[in-house]
Amino acid sequence: MKLLVDMNLPIKFADMLATKDIESEHWYRVGAPDARDSEIMSYAMEHNSIVVTCDLDFSAILSATKDIKPSVIQVRARNVPWEDLAGIVISSATQNAVELGAGAILTLDAKTSRLRLLPL
Repeated sequence: MKLLVDMNLPIKFADMLATKDIESEHWYRVGAPDARDSEIMSYAMEHNSIVVTCDLDFSAILSATKDIKPSVIQVRARNVPWEDLAGIVISSATQNAVELGAGAILTLDAKTSRLRLLPL
């Protein structure tokens, strides 16, 4: 599984997500900081990555286009330490790996998760 962390999350968060079974890269390291969301989506598609973001625009793009990829993990947690949040993302992504591989939006907060299969 490969995760592409959006600019609205810190680089150190992407580094925390990198584990033996999960690759993680931050958009800052692979693209322009002012890139449009559509460019990030295209990159994720080309590299078979799942976008990790706090931005709701990615879901809106998938809804409008009816695309089934790339999958998106929306982080909605507030006031959660980055280390704890990284653990939540890793655990939830691992539990939902099949669905994320096929195309899904996984919305996470500190205590709950919601999975929607694509297309919307």
